[in-house]
Amino acid sequence: MRDAPLSESVWTLLNDALELYRDSRPATDRLRHHMNRFGEPLRIAVAGPWQSGKSTLVNALVGDEVAPIEAPGGQAVFAWYQDGTEPHAVAYPAGAELPVTRSTQGLRVDVGRWDPAPVNDLVVTWPSRALRHATVIDTPPVPSACDKILRDADAVLYLTRDGRGTDLHVLEWLQDGMVAKAAPVNALMVLSRADETGGGRIDALLAARQVARRHQRDPRISGLCLGVVAVGGLVALAGRVLTDTDFAALAALAGAPRTEVENHLLSTDRFTVAEFPAPVSVEVRRALLDRLGIFGVRLATTLIRTGTDTRAKLAAELVRRSGLAELREAVSRCFIDRRDALRARSALAALESVVLAEPRPGSDALLAELERVLAGAHDFRELRLLASLQGQRVAFEKELTGEARRLIGENGTGLAARLGVDQRATASELWRLSSAALGRWQEHSEDPLFDADQRRAAEVVVRTCEGLLYSLS
Repeated sequence: MRDAPLSESVWTLLNDALELYRDSRPATDRLRHHMNRFGEPLRIAVAGPWQSGKSTLVNALVGDEVAPIEAPGGQAVFAWYQDGTEPHAVAYPAGAELPVTRSTQGLRVDVGRWDPAPVNDLVVTWPSRALRHATVIDTPPVPSACDKILRDADAVLYLTRDGRGTDLHVLEWLQDGMVAKAAPVNALMVLSRADETGGGRIDALLAARQVARRHQRDPRISGLCLGVVAVGGLVALAGRVLTDTDFAALAALAGAPRTEVENHLLSTDRFTVAEFPAPVSVEVRRALLDRLGIFGVRLATTLIRTGTDTRAKLAAELVRRSGLAELREAVSRCFIDRRDALRARSALAALESVVLAEPRPGSDALLAELERVLAGAHDFRELRLLASLQGQRVAFEKELTGEARRLIGENGTGLAARLGVDQRATASELWRLSSAALGRWQEHSEDPLFDADQRRAAEVVVRTCEGLLYSLS
């Protein structure tokens, strides 16, 4: 007999909790809030320490310069970016609408009209295809923002320079609680200033990807997040918003004597001196540094010299090399494709918080049912196994590991992606492949030469294959 879908089980549990806590306004408000979130886009928080590049990455993801929004008095404000037909902004908790303008530099919010009362959240509606499936939240620096991130976000992009030291402690904090520890499946680590790796050499982005792969294999990191991606935030944003004026200035730099220009690209001070070997003013060079950073200027001029000779080509190449495409693919695969499971996880975490905050007769039974749903949720088992395989805490031989990762959804959760075939494959072909995979993994789950962890992992893959066949029946 097939288990009830996770979202259905969680919905039933929330209704039971509403009945139990019907006389508690704070509890019922929070539970209804999470029930309403099932119909909303996924909420993805961009979190990290000070100067980790959060706003730059938000802009790169959205494709416009919408962040940061400077709050009066240095208030720590969460800025929520959602899709809509017209730009506008609303400050909460007052619900005051603020004037918004769209310029060539992106978003401008009239902070002079900010309500004098404290503002915790600013919800910005901005027309963007990138926001159709997810609301992106630009957060204050961690760890001060951790509690609110835990309450409000379904998934987290955790930005860091190197993924060491306090970063692991913050990730552990973001996985606080029974639900989070049982399903640490809602975070991706982003090495967000990858262009600074190794002092900003021309191969910095390549070196940063190698660091990301090493982190991915570290059991301490893979146990706390689903993956590690290296991104040059400034380069990514420059590629998304590069103008003809920017390209003309970069082309002028690339056309000047190479040895002379490269001498001035060794530091920002040298790049902004008055005497310069290319017809580009100091003001324009400073603007290029703001846009691309010194590494980005080096990269862009090298690309132009080697044949990337139009603005469109350069923009596309900057985005490609920045790692932004890999990040967006990871967000789609780990978050957007799994949005039902992640929203369910958020609701379970909220329910756990309510029960622990207001224990009463009947809450123990509710908590026991929560634990049962959590333990039986195959969506979470898949994601936990994926993290274990990526971090090599569970290992098969190479070909078998690749098949397991594909079947449990590393490349996407659709039938064709899981089975490794073209989207146009027929139902009979999908059935044949699913049946063959089920038979193989049933054998693996009973193989006496495998250890207990390998057999348990194989059982998860068996359950996935059974689900594939069920969906085709």
